[in-house]
Amino acid sequence: MPQIAQDNALDSSLAFYREGYEFFRHRHRQFHTDIFQAKLLGKTYNCVFGEDAARMFYEPDRFTRQGALPSSTLKLLQDEGSVAVLDAEAHAQRKQMFLSLMTPERLRLFAQLASEVLLDAAADQRSQNGGVINLDQALRGVLCDAACRWIDIRLERSELQRLTGELGAMIDNAGTIGPANWTARIRRWHSEQLLRHQVERVRAGSLAPRGGSGLEIIASHREPDGQLLAPEICAVELLNVLRPIVAISRFMTFAALALHQHSAAHAQLRCDDAFLEPFVQEVRRLTPFFPVVAGIAREDFGWRDYRFGKGDRFALDLYGTNRDPRAWDDPEAFRPERFIGWRGNAFTMIPQGGGDFVGHRCAGEWLTIAVMTSLMCTLVRKIEYELPEQDLTVDLSRIPAAPKSGFVIDVKSLH
Repeated sequence: MPQIAQDNALDSSLAFYREGYEFFRHRHRQFHTDIFQAKLLGKTYNCVFGEDAARMFYEPDRFTRQGALPSSTLKLLQDEGSVAVLDAEAHAQRKQMFLSLMTPERLRLFAQLASEVLLDAAADQRSQNGGVINLDQALRGVLCDAACRWIDIRLERSELQRLTGELGAMIDNAGTIGPANWTARIRRWHSEQLLRHQVERVRAGSLAPRGGSGLEIIASHREPDGQLLAPEICAVELLNVLRPIVAISRFMTFAALALHQHSAAHAQLRCDDAFLEPFVQEVRRLTPFFPVVAGIAREDFGWRDYRFGKGDRFALDLYGTNRDPRAWDDPEAFRPERFIGWRGNAFTMIPQGGGDFVGHRCAGEWLTIAVMTSLMCTLVRKIEYELPEQDLTVDLSRIPAAPKSGFVIDVKSLH
């Protein structure tokens, strides 16, 4: 059996925090291999990238997500008891609950709703603050508001604003450790209590959600043993709908940055509906969102000429795979036209995970594409804005990354 290349640092965690998204790519290039081993937070990971590695990683039931992520990340994202840390039949049954929300009709409804809320927010901001908007922050509020309406979470304005801030803290601090992460966890606890109360009211009969709404579906979901989900798990899963939707704001911020950097694409988007989705896909491919996904082998298995044992840890480089020159021509270039007529590949285009949707691929990927397409149409065709002077540099050591300024626009008119 061939030797796996080794990152010989005693522990590479500090290097990972220093290099961020480029940590894995630097070493794959250094070792000229798709796999190397590194110790992160005291545990040895097989670090892999590329289409073949993604196919290996997303082989059904090969890996468990339980214990694969540091608790500092897990507690802010999926959390204990969520669909993401379930395996086999339990995971498949819970995943169907989320997939039932992603019908074409529901996706169109949410995409339209998000665009309407964006226009309303832009009009309000223009009348109250002269039109200057931090797009990243504003879109969080827009998407949280639209998502709560969509799944039928009913909140007072102050509660909605607080929930938006709490969801933002979860997203911003998922890649951190220390006091900022702890504070975000405390804020998450408040969100869970808020949503748990909604579920308890539904079950007590004092709140009647719309039939087929996200709140109704999750509050009435039963596990394979026939038992209703515990209210605290319902709250976790409601957050697993809301938080990823709010995180679309980060994709959209990079979409706005791409508009700024590529004037020809901006002009084409104004008149070409068929160019909207390819543009969105190219933004998703290149956006530095979460850099890796991790798993722990549930059984012994082989890949290529290597043998791995039950309990071995793996980290799949999402960021690097989306830029793999074996899969993408001129991978660092922003070229939306590459997605015109694209037939799809669940193992090369993996900004939100790979493989089949009944597995661990993000159930909200269809929604992300639909919402981004709608919001891009609104931003390009219905909002006239200018860019004040600002710092649009992107620090790739920050996870998740964003333009330093958050992308500030000055709205001049609405159509």
